[in-house]
Amino acid sequence: MTKQIQIDLTPEEYASEAAVRRAVVRALGEGSGEQPFRIVRRSIDCRRRKVVYHCTVSLIPDSSPEERGVGDAFGGKRPSPREGGRGEATIVIVGAGPAGLFAALRALQLGMRPIIVERGKPVEERKADIVGLVRTKTVNPDSNWCFGEGGAGTYSDGKLYTRSTKRGDVGEVLRLFVEHGADPDIMVDVHAHIGTDRLPAIIARMRQTVVEHGGEYHFNTRVTDLVVRDGRVCGVVADGKEIGGDAVVLATGHSARDIYELFARRGWLLEAKPFALGVRVEHPQELINEIQYHGKGYSRLLPPATYSLVTQVGGHGVFSFCMCPGGVIVPAATAGGQQVVNGMSNAARNSGYANSGIAVTVSPEDVGAEGPLGLLEFQKQVEARAFEAAGGCIDAPSQRLVDFLERHASSRLNKSNYMGRCVSAPLHEVLPPFVVDSLIQAFRDFDRKMKGFITRDASLLAVESRTSSPVRIPRDKETLQHPQLQGLYPCGEGAGYAGGIVSSALDGMRCVEAISLRR
Repeated sequence: MTKQIQIDLTPEEYASEAAVRRAVVRALGEGSGEQPFRIVRRSIDCRRRKVVYHCTVSLIPDSSPEERGVGDAFGGKRPSPREGGRGEATIVIVGAGPAGLFAALRALQLGMRPIIVERGKPVEERKADIVGLVRTKTVNPDSNWCFGEGGAGTYSDGKLYTRSTKRGDVGEVLRLFVEHGADPDIMVDVHAHIGTDRLPAIIARMRQTVVEHGGEYHFNTRVTDLVVRDGRVCGVVADGKEIGGDAVVLATGHSARDIYELFARRGWLLEAKPFALGVRVEHPQELINEIQYHGKGYSRLLPPATYSLVTQVGGHGVFSFCMCPGGVIVPAATAGGQQVVNGMSNAARNSGYANSGIAVTVSPEDVGAEGPLGLLEFQKQVEARAFEAAGGCIDAPSQRLVDFLERHASSRLNKSNYMGRCVSAPLHEVLPPFVVDSLIQAFRDFDRKMKGFITRDASLLAVESRTSSPVRIPRDKETLQHPQLQGLYPCGEGAGYAGGIVSSALDGMRCVEAISLRR
């Protein structure tokens, strides 16, 4: 068995191979001699004045082969669907985001044939629509920051951190990313990150793997109904045609509102699900570095600093979400008449700005929402108010943080890295009063935890409303099928069972494994 040890290193020590080796020898004790090793896990701890790397080091005995590499995560179990041993089964997967994509990869591993139906475009073509959105301020409702191959995660950073370790093998997800071109460092970093500039090419390679091994893609194809016979789902209706299969994995993402409306029209079970709503806060990255790394004398060997903040205000949780060091804020609406913002970072995280969603939890009781779509309607209303505050376009309604705390509009705005234009707006009037009150108290608490967080150089942009789905499509805990619709497997963020790339990928794989067990 491979032995592992824990060591702590300063940034300067971490940057020196000789210093790392000396630390390993010290940890093993005098007389232990040198052994081959590699760092298998690392995280930065900046809670004390002395910033350190916490590292897990795996020792490699001379007499033993190295641990399994990343290159065989998929290649070692890649049967053609017709070689699965139990006859070919076809799975229709609605949505080519992380849940749908990893469901397809897992289906191939288990000897089943995936058919992916995606309302948007391939990732290469999708980029042109995103560029056009910023230039023309016109949203393509089928191809934008949320819709298209790769889902919302492709063009919003590529963070790979999750707490959902009980849902499946996180390492398997990371290995598949590395197999398709991601930096192997994602296997090591506790808060792994790929980068918006690199993730599209990785997604395209994953599609190639799916197609080469028997899978099928239908892009620019919007699902409008399910094919249900004798209470069992056996396909979908898309663009007026049926696409049949032995089971359907519904992985449409948290912004496919037309799917929720379809369920409501059909009388199929839906549930309102608490979500969170707020703003995106933006600081100069240098300021966040100084706060987190304790002054201007911090080591320049450290990466752009991150933060994670949470507090409770009057029964509401308020928390940072999708923190993007060295990032950019983007317009993330999925239809006309909406204004939504999100954050992203390229791999280098070198924009000079840090941004994060700061969101307040919202329950049906908070807004008097009734029925399964009540919170969805509330979400729509807030996005419409933000759109109006921006002058009826996807400019970003913005306010300096200090002005928001005093509840008056900003006479001038800070420079922003928003991918578009910012316009001054009284966000304390645009957002619901309980959200405003919660944010004001939370920001003051965050400033106590991170002295300097409240500054004249900080800006707020609205509205951060797509943190998660306000609707859940229920499923049986054991079979993962919809209670009314056998053969339908609600999956990922859109069904309310995941929150991010890795947890969505795990949920997609889990649904396919449940299908395999019933074959």
